[in-house]
Amino acid sequence: MKNISIITMLLVLLGIGTTQAQTVHHEKTNYLVLSKNIQQLKPVMLTATELAKQDGNDYGEFYVIFCGKTVQGITKDNDFLSLAKQAKEQNLKVFVCGLSLKKFGIDPKDIPKTMEVTENGILDGFQLTKKGFISLTI
Repeated sequence: MKNISIITMLLVLLGIGTTQAQTVHHEKTNYLVLSKNIQQLKPVMLTATELAKQDGNDYGEFYVIFCGKTVQGITKDNDFLSLAKQAKEQNLKVFVCGLSLKKFGIDPKDIPKTMEVTENGILDGFQLTKKGFISLTI
């Protein structure tokens, strides 16, 4: 009888024969596109829509950062401005690199409210990648 009590106690201590509810925590999948071409916004938006469908509840955030010479066209391209508005409605966050704006003499105040200016788009890209964002540079 003493042996059965010891065995029972060992089984309880080791967790054998007991059931524990485990909560599985799924992190959402976040995406980042770093682009040097504002003409890529439409295909990026289509991609984001498809990924949202495929990921379902696991779909997280989708960021697009525009850097380089392409920022010169942001305030003048009506098609891009329209797409940027749609992107915001689609919950995509569109950023413009502040270093690029400075290099090409564009006042950040001229950037539409549908976009955000980030101080350093490349640095932000690295930081987001370190946070687990799946990234693509186009």
